[in-house]
Amino acid sequence: MNINIIEESHCSIVQVEGELDASSSVQLDDSLQEVLNKENTNILVDFNSLEYISSPGIGVFTSRIEDCQKADIHIVLYGMKDKVFSVFKILGLDQLLPIVKTKEQAKERLHELQHKS
Repeated sequence: MNINIIEESHCSIVQVEGELDASSSVQLDDSLQEVLNKENTNILVDFNSLEYISSPGIGVFTSRIEDCQKADIHIVLYGMKDKVFSVFKILGLDQLLPIVKTKEQAKERLHELQHKS
């Protein structure tokens, strides 16, 4: 698995590529912590190149929801393949985390969330 972090105005884009399993979930968690340590940044997670996600991979996101809320950081996920989205949906995480199809929609959703806070 590869993770790239791209800085754009007012947000960090975390690109996740390959397979997110137990061994690579630690790498993703470290990357998200790195982004959370930055001040005044929101997070977009790009799943366009993610082929597979396991339970520990899902756990990274569930464990970071509260951290984001406490820090007033918004996180939006986008670009999920159907099989990855179905895992989030089955677990009900699509109700806890905003999930959209495109980067443009993610930026729009982020903008909406910022104006609600």
